[in-house]
Amino acid sequence: MRRHPRRGEAGREVSEAPAERAAASERGAEVGRRIGVGLMYGLWKPRVLGAWRVPARGPVILAVNHSHNVDGPMVMGVAPRPTHFLIKKEAFVGPLGSFLHGIGQLKVDRSVADRTAITRALGVLEQGGVLGIFPEGTRGDGDFASLRAGLAYFAVRSGASIVPVAVLGSTERRGRLFKQLPPLRSRVDVVFGDPFEAGDGSGRRTRKALDEATVRIQERLTAHLENARRLTGR
Repeated sequence: MRRHPRRGEAGREVSEAPAERAAASERGAEVGRRIGVGLMYGLWKPRVLGAWRVPARGPVILAVNHSHNVDGPMVMGVAPRPTHFLIKKEAFVGPLGSFLHGIGQLKVDRSVADRTAITRALGVLEQGGVLGIFPEGTRGDGDFASLRAGLAYFAVRSGASIVPVAVLGSTERRGRLFKQLPPLRSRVDVVFGDPFEAGDGSGRRTRKALDEATVRIQERLTAHLENARRLTGR
């Protein structure tokens, strides 16, 4: 079920000038990427397919399926560019919250129209950075079956390309020592798809245009996931 932001949420124009947007740290995100490389390859055996499809420059949105808490850190660690993920505010507690801020991640309150998160995410894209989004809004089956309209808004508003990303294998088995994580040294596949534009070329940002963009996005993400499963046998 698609959910559009109400009037005053992401569907409404955000009026802040670029200079007024609190920029997420690109240097911090690069530090986070390097930490992720060490952790993900040290704890598991990522198999990365199609990373070369991520544009080397310019604004990009990574649209990631989400079935396990390790999916975000896994993509952060294997992506070829530093990534700023929109992460639920509940994760920003104590030292972990300070760490996430330090590595350029973006806190979002999913229960309200979080204008601060919206403006900071747009700021990342305006600066030519990479924004990571779980378009389903929360952890679930990871099949892109229920998309929220936020991804369409960010893509249409910014003009950024969307790169679909499928993370497979993170929920197949539980670890022996840490049951909430995949087994240590198990293989997790991360498959990057071809970049695409969400808009129809008209530049429209109306509710109808966002509805249509959301349908196009869902079709592309679902097709990519099916292809990724064929490629990996999962």
